[in-house]
Amino acid sequence: MNSKYLSAALQRIPRPELLINVVSRRVRQLNQGQRPLTQTEPNMETVDIALKEIAEGKLTYEFTEEPVKSPLD
Repeated sequence: MNSKYLSAALQRIPRPELLINVVSRRVRQLNQGQRPLTQTEPNMETVDIALKEIAEGKLTYEFTEEPVKSPLD
C-alpha cells in the first residue's frame, strides 16, 4: 500500500473505519473487472487504485436517511 495515496485518501475520508469499508468494496469491484476511474501505473495494486480514486475525489460515500430493514421485520 502506497502511503502517499493513503494520506491523501484520509484527507477525503478522515474516519479510518469508513475508509477501510469504501476501499474494500472498491477493491472487490476492481477484482471483478470494473475499470479504474483514474490513470494507473503498470503493476499498480488494486488497493492503491482505490485509494487514488478516493484521493482524487472520483470515489465517495453517502449515508442513507433510513436504516435498511431486515426481511424479518
